[in-house]
Amino acid sequence: MADAMDPKHLDKRTVERYLRSGQLDEAAYKRHIEGLQDVTEKSVPVETLMQDEDLDDDFEDDEDEDEDEGDEDAEANE
Repeated sequence: MADAMDPKHLDKRTVERYLRSGQLDEAAYKRHIEGLQDVTEKSVPVETLMQDEDLDDDFEDDEDEDEDEGDEDAEANE
């Protein structure tokens, strides 16, 4: 990469903001992206195992409690 680009400008979560504000040149960004190596052959699958099977049940209980609190607040305001 001939042009030293600020790494914060290359974060795909913020690049649109930097392009809009003019802090990042679109042509330079495209050149950078096109110059990246294809490393898909180095990727590996990721498997996630949940340790607590009751996690979903606990989450649903929390939602119910939040809804109940909202009902009490509405009744108090009447």
